[in-house]
Amino acid sequence: MSYLETTKEVYKKAAESPDVGLCCTTTPVWQFPGLNIPRVMLEMNYGCGSTVHPRDLVKSPKILYVGVGGGMELLQFSYFSRQANGVIGVDVVEEMLSACDKNLIEAENQNDWFKKEFIHLVKGDALQLPLVDESVDVAAQNCLFNIFKQEELVKALKEMYRVLKPHGRLVMSDPICEQPMNDMLRNDERLRALCLSGSIPLMHYVDMLTSVGFGTIEIRAKRPYRILDPHHYPTEEIIYIESIEVCAIKDPMPYDGPCVFTGKTAIYFGNEEYFDDQKGHVLLKNQPLSICDKTANALGSLKRKDLFISPSTYHYDGGGCC
Repeated sequence: MSYLETTKEVYKKAAESPDVGLCCTTTPVWQFPGLNIPRVMLEMNYGCGSTVHPRDLVKSPKILYVGVGGGMELLQFSYFSRQANGVIGVDVVEEMLSACDKNLIEAENQNDWFKKEFIHLVKGDALQLPLVDESVDVAAQNCLFNIFKQEELVKALKEMYRVLKPHGRLVMSDPICEQPMNDMLRNDERLRALCLSGSIPLMHYVDMLTSVGFGTIEIRAKRPYRILDPHHYPTEEIIYIESIEVCAIKDPMPYDGPCVFTGKTAIYFGNEEYFDDQKGHVLLKNQPLSICDKTANALGSLKRKDLFISPSTYHYDGGGCC
């Protein structure tokens, strides 16, 4: 049995019998006025963060969500879209689609504003999405792509890039790990299916996004997630896993490389009212400006004593230099 088949079996069982402990979500669940989330959706929230960000969801966007789970994020996305087939849910596991469909009926009973027709569930593979080119404004996946090995991950990212409209957004939440993992961990099909042993370093993750063409990357959150310890896993050391929330935007690739925001900020505190680097970045005195890593490196190379560049906070929430 391949690791992808093992993954299907794991989530088939999770669909047939909700497994509350399958994935430990580290992000508080969004609560919006008038939105009631059925309890079963919360129990089937098999993710490591959230892909629902209100500022991505303006003007009734068309949204794709891959790996439907219990339907919670589909419901949250529908809160903003509110149009027939405005949210497309794709999953390769038939049982998960059936469970999600049942949960959406309960959501319709609990929410006056929600109509089940807002969501179109489709059986399909992340490696070959059943959508035409440039057909969605926002695409999302939560704790799914880290399951893939590198070749499949590249295919999945290319598919997301293909179906997004220009300047569309791919919003993702996945575990990451900066430590090397031994082959026994990496090749454990069940641990990979459980979103643990497929975790890769953050910058490797970012490089894969930019390699398929995304010109802007936002690291929106990074949080502690799990520990793999020698008493419970095949490892001789404690391995620390974090979860991240990332937005990759289908912007044209800048001539000097992608803009990657990892939460760095520039502050000018000199004698003038502002500082202009003559490259499109104007810093008002004592006014923090979010900057991408590329701009941070360029400003840092000036060696100015009246310019402070913060370390990465791995929390970026819009605005800034680019």
